[in-house]
Amino acid sequence: MPKIKITLPNGSVKEYNKGITAGEIAFDIGKKLGEDALIAKINGKLKDLFLPIDEDAALQIITYKDKEGIEVFRHSTAHLLAHAVVELFPDAKPTIGPVVEEGFYYDFGISHHFTPDDFVIIEERMNEIVKKGYSVERIELNEPEAKRMFKGNKYKIELIGEFHEQKQPLSAYKQGDFIDLCRGPHIPNTGKIKAFKLTKIAAAYWKGNPNNDQLQRIYGVSFPEKSMLEAHLKLVEEAEKRDHKKLGKELEWFNFFEESPGAPFFYPKGTVIYNQLLNFIRGEYKKRGYQEVITPLLYDKSLWLTSGHWEHFEEHMFKLEAEGKEYALKPMNCPSHVLIYKSKSRSYKELPLRIADFAPLHRNELSGVLVGLTRVRKMSQDDAHIFVAPEQIKEEIFRLLDFTNYIYKDVFDFEYEVELSTMPDKHMGELEDWNKAEESLKKALESKGAAYTIKSGEGAFYGPKIDFHVKDALGRRWQLATIQLDFQLPERFEATYVGTDNSKHKAVMIHRALLGSIERFIGILVEHYAGKLPLWLAPTQVRILTVADRFEEYANEIKTEFEKKDIRIEVDARTESVGYKVREAQHQKIPLILTVGEKEEKNSTVAVRTFDNNVYFDVNTADLLEKTIKNIEEKKVKFEI
Repeated sequence: MPKIKITLPNGSVKEYNKGITAGEIAFDIGKKLGEDALIAKINGKLKDLFLPIDEDAALQIITYKDKEGIEVFRHSTAHLLAHAVVELFPDAKPTIGPVVEEGFYYDFGISHHFTPDDFVIIEERMNEIVKKGYSVERIELNEPEAKRMFKGNKYKIELIGEFHEQKQPLSAYKQGDFIDLCRGPHIPNTGKIKAFKLTKIAAAYWKGNPNNDQLQRIYGVSFPEKSMLEAHLKLVEEAEKRDHKKLGKELEWFNFFEESPGAPFFYPKGTVIYNQLLNFIRGEYKKRGYQEVITPLLYDKSLWLTSGHWEHFEEHMFKLEAEGKEYALKPMNCPSHVLIYKSKSRSYKELPLRIADFAPLHRNELSGVLVGLTRVRKMSQDDAHIFVAPEQIKEEIFRLLDFTNYIYKDVFDFEYEVELSTMPDKHMGELEDWNKAEESLKKALESKGAAYTIKSGEGAFYGPKIDFHVKDALGRRWQLATIQLDFQLPERFEATYVGTDNSKHKAVMIHRALLGSIERFIGILVEHYAGKLPLWLAPTQVRILTVADRFEEYANEIKTEFEKKDIRIEVDARTESVGYKVREAQHQKIPLILTVGEKEEKNSTVAVRTFDNNVYFDVNTADLLEKTIKNIEEKKVKFEI
């Protein structure tokens, strides 16, 4: 039997008979690895465990510990869901079932209207399929074979035609009697899916187009062990308690109304949070050489044609007509900042020119994807565009990496990961410019010693970008800051500067937003801190509770001293019990709760209760004021007495 050489991740090389599968090799390496194996990476490409290997190859066994393993496991569970639904509802037409951030979903064309009550019978059938332990089989197809196989499903027929036009290979996966069009790979056996739960139902449109058929979407989560599902459900329960939509309404910080979908209403207390974030960023801008501008919201179509947005972003823009002309509300600030840059001749001495803007932006998101503050139609960003000469790119990216790290690590104590997203298929400009831009970002990251992963094809249509993914208190990842390097807009707008040689040179443009959408950032902060915002951000920072009416005067004296230092403070002198007033203040997420009575008045002290529910007695009021001011100035996450 001919032999092949298999190189493992540790560099060791093993010989096997030609035609051996990755699954068999996994068991040869170790029983535990064989049992945990989901798919294989062969010469850098993901493959099914059950496919024969006929030549020398580099092999990595992928398990649920790997990102690719999680994604394939979830997608295989989407097939399991579709399998069960088709058996229970024979008229159901499966469409697509992709993986999402926390699980998977599958869209169905079906006359039956799914309700959560259906979850019980669907999950029961899914469990039956798991127990049968069907082996998964890959079927290679040509176009006629694929169309015959899926002749009763117009959605699959449409996809087959598109894949054929794009010269993509066609394949299907079979488990039991169920067959689904899919490029794979998949886990080798349905029995590996030990734990799952269907979570919600949503309406969807075929291919996301509201002019197409309306479909029904079922979401779910899945895991290889029941204990992992139990831990996930506890996390979901905690997330529900922290839900910013719920807390925002309860605390009277912000709310949403059907009359303006996707556009949050910030109440007075929420506006304090919003403005504190803006004040923080504005303070940093003064230190870092930014100039703030105010720009219009509505622009003639011609601007968007020049910028390329009309071609690449039109479906996300709100458009209107006036006096026979077409206009659009701006979805981003970059073209308006180019107009400011071009308003006069620029010299190399003016560069870098850093233009900042908090203008409201509008993006036409589908109603089905709107989620509180984290997915909106109307928002503002801590947006800025920096015009530089090519030789200034590296230093300016350094500055931005430091600025971002300061915000996330030093101020908010977030962990974060960095991704470099490269040229997408649909893009503007020449390959040479893209290569230069991508190389510039890589060199800057590497010079800073920043660990990063590459997201191939995920860049903006005008340039590559560095994205920062923040991890919140529940371990969820949120994409926030972005730094984008753009050679295209300066080219299209002819944005130039006069160099040292007195000749005109094309400027380079850096797009950057570090908090990102202010609305989205607030939503994430509320959930990260469970509403217990750091002292400097809290709408009400201090509340004084009186033990009895006669101590109200003393409470107001303290209030006056704190107010002189711009502390947001209030007095609760109601004739309620102290315990009741404490519980109410805690419910309203007030960071510092002070109690005053006879002893405190006599000694010029207060009793202090902090967010972590620690109580400190006999605290000198002057000392407390000093510590409060220091905590706010330093923007500390915790308060220490």
